[in-house]
This record gives sequence, C-alpha cells and structure tokens, in this order.
Amino acid sequence: MSTSEQDGQPATDLDPNYSSEGATATAWPAAVGGMTEAEIFWLTTVRPDGRPHVTPLLAVWSDGALHFCTGPGERKAKNLETNPRCVLTTSTAGGNDLHAGLDVVVEGEAVPVRDEVTLRRLADLYGEKYGSDWHFDVRDGAFYGEGTRAVVFRVEPVTAFGFGRGETYSQTRWTFAGGA
Repeated sequence: MSTSEQDGQPATDLDPNYSSEGATATAWPAAVGGMTEAEIFWLTTVRPDGRPHVTPLLAVWSDGALHFCTGPGERKAKNLETNPRCVLTTSTAGGNDLHAGLDVVVEGEAVPVRDEVTLRRLADLYGEKYGSDWHFDVRDGAFYGEGTRAVVFRVEPVTAFGFGRGETYSQTRWTFAGGA
C-alpha cells in the first residue's frame, strides 16, 4: 500500500509482512510530532574502518530535519567528516514498552550548520525543549556552552521508518524526494 508524494509529504508505504492485520500506515505528521517530543535519540555513524558507532544524544526537529550538536573532536564528529551518512533513532510515548508507542528511524546525511541566524534559532529550540541546562551561545558558526564548542549538524530524512506498537503493530516506510 502506497500513497504518492504530494505537497512536500513523503511517499508512505505500509509493509504488510511486518504489520498486524488491519493496520494502517502511520502518517508522517505523527512521526514528526513524536520526534519533536522525544528527548533522547540514538545516532549511528560509521567509523573509518567500517565498524558502526552508536551513541545517545539530544536533537531538535526544525525545518524538515533533525538537528544535533557534538564536540568537533568526538568520535561521531570525526566519523561524519569521513562519511556523512547516518541514522537517528528514537521512541515516542511508551519508550521500550512492547505494547505502546512508535519507534522512528531516520536515514540521511549529516550536513554541518554554520549560518548564525539558523544556529540562534536552533539554540532557542534546545533551550525550549531541554531547559536552561542546554543554553547555547552562538558565535563563529558553532554552539558554545560552558566554555566548550559544539558543531551542529542537520539530517534531512531520505528514508524513514515507523514501527507502531499497540493494539496493532505496523511498519511504515516514508521515502522522500531523491530517496531510495
């Protein structure tokens, strides 16, 4: 079952092989709402030797993409310099509950954000979402907090998956313009 891309929305497919009978595809706005509310995300990058690297971090949704920050010397930043392809994963209400919630997996490329107007807006979003402990100043194309510099990345979805849990289970695939 597929719906076509229109009005900037992704093509949406429900995989009947991994969905309960009678399940329907999760709408993309529901996934965006879940990512907006989710606090913890898991970032998967690829090390130079090909091994995966997975780490938890904070992220905000804005302008059709997830945004996260990291120190420029951290493993994930070094990995993204070599290979910008990555995956961000999170869970909505229900977290690790087998019978409730929605897991969202976003595949894309991490692109550095250096525009200071955009960075200030993202810094405000971090403060609104995570509180004053996550206040960032913006200068020189980066976030600064408590004396440390953090580079900011934008991951616009190419392909995303939603795994719904509850009375019915569903596996939805969203494919965006240019996605495979």
